[in-house]
Amino acid sequence: MDSESTVNEYRTARVAEVLSDFRTLQYYIAAAPADPTNMDDYYTEGWAALRQCALDGQHILNCAADITVPRSSGGADEQAKAELKQVYLDAYARRHEGQKIYLRQAACQRWIEWRDQILMGGQPHSGNQSQLRVIDQQLRSELANITDEVIYAELQASDIGMGRWTDEDPSLRAVQRWIRSRRR
Repeated sequence: MDSESTVNEYRTARVAEVLSDFRTLQYYIAAAPADPTNMDDYYTEGWAALRQCALDGQHILNCAADITVPRSSGGADEQAKAELKQVYLDAYARRHEGQKIYLRQAACQRWIEWRDQILMGGQPHSGNQSQLRVIDQQLRSELANITDEVIYAELQASDIGMGRWTDEDPSLRAVQRWIRSRRR
């Protein structure tokens, strides 16, 4: 077996790992609540962000894969390499976007817990407005810190820590291009 065939096996295994990660993220994204039990909270910041996460999660799952791969002039191994790299980018970018959605949902769910603790089953009123403003600001801050750069670095560190083959992981720029090309 030549070295290109061996590397293609690594690529294939890597795509399977990344797709498995994405599938797990999709499960968690789909399981998150999107509507409050108290409909008075429907338009609050955290619940609106959670609904957006649900929509984003559905979009990333439903957007079509780019399966256009140019014909390679280097034979079957080179063609397999080109096809695997395209699938690799698609899976990697989906996992990246899924992780971003998952972290946004987690921030929103923490906000819901804090809000519930402040309200203690009651309604917002002048006595708890300042506390509610603080947690709204905390949510905004957390959401602002969930950036592509942070997600990319965290996923890369996790992959390396698990001993995964990362030699040909797509660059952050490639991931961002993939995401931009699939915006609604």
